[in-house]
Amino acid sequence: MYELSATQVEFVETAADIAASVLAPEAAEVDRAAIFPAAGLAALADAGFYGLCLPEAVGGKGQPPRVYCAVVEELAAACGSTAMIYVMHNTAARAIAAAPPSPARSELLRQIARGEHLTTIAFSERGSRSQFWAPVSRFEEKDGAYVIHAFKSWITSAHHADSYVAAAQIPGAAGPFDAVLYLARRGALGVRAAGGFDGLGLRGNDSAPVIFDGLRIEADDLLSAFGEGTQMMLEVPFPWFNIGTSAMSVGLCRAATQATAAHLAGSGFEHTGEKLRDLPVLRARLGEMSCRTEQARALLAFTARSLEAPDDTTQRYVLLARLAALEAAIDVTDRAMQACGGAAFSRHLPLERLFRDARAGWVMAPTVDHLAEFTGRVLSGLPLF
Repeated sequence: MYELSATQVEFVETAADIAASVLAPEAAEVDRAAIFPAAGLAALADAGFYGLCLPEAVGGKGQPPRVYCAVVEELAAACGSTAMIYVMHNTAARAIAAAPPSPARSELLRQIARGEHLTTIAFSERGSRSQFWAPVSRFEEKDGAYVIHAFKSWITSAHHADSYVAAAQIPGAAGPFDAVLYLARRGALGVRAAGGFDGLGLRGNDSAPVIFDGLRIEADDLLSAFGEGTQMMLEVPFPWFNIGTSAMSVGLCRAATQATAAHLAGSGFEHTGEKLRDLPVLRARLGEMSCRTEQARALLAFTARSLEAPDDTTQRYVLLARLAALEAAIDVTDRAMQACGGAAFSRHLPLERLFRDARAGWVMAPTVDHLAEFTGRVLSGLPLF
């Protein structure tokens, strides 16, 4: 599907091994207790996956979007929370790598590539809610530098990330699109995570507010030029986040389809000797699940290839890939619950967890409604924002 080389397949196979041996055994407890999946992330860090898509010059693996998507699929099929954390880390890491070079930034990228630094995105703000591309916080000039006061909401890995890639308006901004991207460090004066996460799905992803209270921003903290933050957001974090979360949804679809197939083949009626798979209605439901999964996966694979050689259609396909994957995840996990009945509802199978994890994408900006409307804007010749 992703047309990978033999070397690239090895990355995916290693990710699948980590998913099976580390992520899957702890996934149910991560979900039940809403705990951060530290063991799985440590395994990924040790295997070099923190720097999967970073340049080889800083110690990264230099892998393209196709490999990234294939790896995320494997992680999500085992543990949605771990996949969410990994997607946000890679999205932020790509933004740091795209920033103007500096010795401090190069060293940070090497730390990430060595698995010593976990990063994340901190775009969402309480004041702009799901419209994360429109920060309401603003840089203030003070003593020859800048300070920021911001309430960042729904930040993945809030208490565990070593850094946060964030956005703010520039001093004197005419509006939210006069923005700058910058880096904040956990533990810096004026940075604190607040509260915990008790959500419906992706319960181990440590999503919580992060507050910047008078945080001082130095020159090395700036990831974009003043006024160019929105453009950089659209060129780097936006597509990497969208294809990453698309791959998450496809991974959830694959896991739901596989679990349903196994249940239908392994369970049946003692009084007749029939298996559940002998019922045509259940076989049809399984076939429809597989169809929706592979449709979304094929569109994502096409989009990942397009990102490697962008043209005028790439942005539209990035939007469409996520829209299709999110809708597929809702449909496939819903059909899985129906097909497996009480065994799924009573949590004897992992389907109830997959069902809940799939719904996180529906409300995660850009939401399904945003994606459909954005696609319409692109198709009709309007700017995205």
